[in-house]
Amino acid sequence: MSLPPEFHELAARVNNWGRWGREDEIGTINLITDDVVRAAAGCVRTGKRFSLAVELREDGIQNGMIPGRDNPKRTTFLVNHEVFGPGTVATSDDAVTMGIQAGTHWDGLTHATYDDRLYNGHSAKEMVTAEEGARRLGIHNVKTLVSRGVLLDVARAKGVDMLAPEYAVTPADLEAAEEFGGVKVRAGDIVLVRTGQIRQYFAGEKDMYFYGPGLSVRTPEWFHARDVAAVANDTVTFEVFPPEIEDCFMAVHALHLVEMGMLQGQNWNLEELSEDCAADGVYEFFLEASPEPFVGGVGTPVNPVAIK
Repeated sequence: MSLPPEFHELAARVNNWGRWGREDEIGTINLITDDVVRAAAGCVRTGKRFSLAVELREDGIQNGMIPGRDNPKRTTFLVNHEVFGPGTVATSDDAVTMGIQAGTHWDGLTHATYDDRLYNGHSAKEMVTAEEGARRLGIHNVKTLVSRGVLLDVARAKGVDMLAPEYAVTPADLEAAEEFGGVKVRAGDIVLVRTGQIRQYFAGEKDMYFYGPGLSVRTPEWFHARDVAAVANDTVTFEVFPPEIEDCFMAVHALHLVEMGMLQGQNWNLEELSEDCAADGVYEFFLEASPEPFVGGVGTPVNPVAIK
């Protein structure tokens, strides 16, 4: 089934192919210039730090709905082992098996595709294989990811703890959250959109966490116009589900990753940060969210840290 004309019209309007050269493999991360980072460092006023990651645990977020995206299984395979003989220093070591996007993560540029398209005109069939993973556009190409972070607390701006299931966050919602937070999104920013949905997970309602609000298919044009470097939110699916355009599933994924070359993040815990932003009225911060450099990875776990 082909994607509808409405989707292709949106794709043409946000396409960044060739913008940073035909060999580019990092897309909108190019928008994070030295000047952007220097300005972002000025957001550090108090030194308060907030981890935006969920714990990696065997009873974590994943509920089996996405095949293979398993919660971490950790084993300690070496316990107090005296490597150089009796009486010497002993060490212990762990091993982990997990879906690389099981917890808080970035989707890489090869995570989604359609019509055999990947960012900058690459063929998905040629560039993503079971043996090598991503032969081009792998997550390891993003060496660092630090910039000004902006929290757009859509839920709090609407006066609720959590948006309703199936609610589509629109550009108007993003602008209302900007006004609520007294902040303006600018080029090179990493935008964090809070829906409050992750509260379902923390309340033990794992299945309900998979059924919630997300970004509208109208928002990629807004991020494109603002020259946003990356976007993350506190949901599993990132975009609203079911889709707004009939039979056009994962349209936002395709627009961000394939057309724009923009990383997107899921399962980010924005609760503690949102409480602090509400308390001091400051919705900007320095954000360190660099990927783990898995060569060929189509995504990566991350422990993002916001510093205010």
